[in-house]
Amino acid sequence: MAVTTVIAIAIPLLIVQLILMITALVSVVKKEVSGSDKILWILIIIFVSTIGPIIYFAIGSNMLDQKITQDEGDR
Repeated sequence: MAVTTVIAIAIPLLIVQLILMITALVSVVKKEVSGSDKILWILIIIFVSTIGPIIYFAIGSNMLDQKITQDEGDR
């Protein structure tokens, strides 16, 4: 496989990964959850690279929403 072919495939994948990561980070930061949950998801998104944001959108976003609802019920 030629170098140009690899670059032609890698650049769009890197752009998609970056957009996905930024979108997930913005979503976590906007959630009104405090403490270690938010920090944990930020670390997962950053250090697990491509899969981290996907895991967040599949599982973490709902978990944080439930935590927000639970915290509001405790008030």
